[in-house]
Amino acid sequence: MPSLQKTSPPQDRPQDRAVVCPTHRDEVAAAGSELIGGPMGRRALLGTGAFTPVRVIALVAIGMFALGMVQKIPCYDWAWFRGTTSQYTHACYSDIPHLFVARGFAEGLVPYFDRLSGDIEFLEYPVLTGLFMEVAAWLTPGGADMTHREQTYWMINAAMLMVCAAVLVVCVARTHRRRPWDALLVALAPAFALTATINWDLLAVALTAAAVLMWSRGRVLAFGVLIGLATAAKFYPVLLLGPLFLLCWRAGKWREFGTALLGAGGAWLLVNLPVMLPAPEGWKQFYTFSTERNVDFGSVWLLISQRTGEQIAPGTANILAILLMLLACAGLGVLALTAPRRPRFVQLAFLVVAAFVLTNKVYSPQYVLWLIPLAALARPRWRDFLIWQACEVLYFLGIWLYLAFTTSGSKQGLPTDGYHFVLVLHVVGTLYLCAVVVRDVLAPERDVVRQDGSDDPSGGVLDGAEDVFVRGRAAHPARHAAQAVEGPRVQWGAVGE
Repeated sequence: MPSLQKTSPPQDRPQDRAVVCPTHRDEVAAAGSELIGGPMGRRALLGTGAFTPVRVIALVAIGMFALGMVQKIPCYDWAWFRGTTSQYTHACYSDIPHLFVARGFAEGLVPYFDRLSGDIEFLEYPVLTGLFMEVAAWLTPGGADMTHREQTYWMINAAMLMVCAAVLVVCVARTHRRRPWDALLVALAPAFALTATINWDLLAVALTAAAVLMWSRGRVLAFGVLIGLATAAKFYPVLLLGPLFLLCWRAGKWREFGTALLGAGGAWLLVNLPVMLPAPEGWKQFYTFSTERNVDFGSVWLLISQRTGEQIAPGTANILAILLMLLACAGLGVLALTAPRRPRFVQLAFLVVAAFVLTNKVYSPQYVLWLIPLAALARPRWRDFLIWQACEVLYFLGIWLYLAFTTSGSKQGLPTDGYHFVLVLHVVGTLYLCAVVVRDVLAPERDVVRQDGSDDPSGGVLDGAEDVFVRGRAAHPARHAAQAVEGPRVQWGAVGE
């Protein structure tokens, strides 16, 4: 039986900058490594030659991305173009080819400036995402064969999104200097491969990951600029400024927070003003659409509406979602300011984005991409990550089979009760991961990132900083010192926590 005495082997000390190998610390990673020859040996040369951890992880991510493209072959060949049900039964749906025509890209319409003929008056995506879509349209050759043009448009977008995927995993691998292999959680995530080419979310996800990397390196302004650009591509990245505000408050880093905030606001305005000023009606379509959108798939509000038989109006859902989000943010504020040790930045970042996902009035399957890199950095434990991923994959399959059920006249697919089950599974899986992250914050000795003595490897200027404003237990460390000594001990040098 391994000894419970806490020891710190020389190679595990942060100052020695040794790379942490998950097959030595995580029982699930060790078991999974048997497929490729078992855990890494003591004499293995890490980070040498052509196959450094970052390069290996990038190649794995590109390979998984390619597998996700292969999974879309039935749709690429025929299912996108021969009715709606088949693209759901094959679980290969993508917005990209459909919106090429529906949003006027095939006709050469200019996003935000030219009106559309359908139910949507203008393109309902943020400006930077609209530019991404437009660049892909410029690269798509013309011709009379619309099917071929849609296929080409999807392929061009997939190639551009693959670049985003590579940037994403490289940034995650470099964020925690001693833990590059944690990025394998992102690269090997099944939900990553399945959802990467459904929509354009990877653009914002990659920019957000780059922003977190810049913050971890102490490059505050670069972080702000990248967060501003990410918010110009998708709304959710702006939420990361909330946890940063709380942590800078606790550490007294007001100048750094102000710099980041100004950088984010300036970058967002730089991208949006060229559209906002000459085409205000088209520019605000994203915000109008988000406000007026009905309760939709994946949300708890849809579950409540369908189970009770009472339709929840968009305005009511907006108010309820905002109230719950504010309540969650208040809880994060209490957690950040009263935790016995200042939470790591990515822990709070994951929690705030998860709260937004759970309270929102729509949960599209690709929204899981928002959480995957933050989850890998906040809780790099393979067991918990895979439990959550299993729930997300089941939801991914469930939503398409439910759409097959509704579009086929109940002839095939997943009935409503089955869809409600996978929806609850998605919510429970996300809440489970949130719970273990909160537990790590309240019991820092259980945080695998901190078990080698590190403080906050992604914290940048917050890493190792003294607290200047704390409340609750954190304000009286001496009073709880005895409890800390008698608390759970950390096991070093053995697999697991």
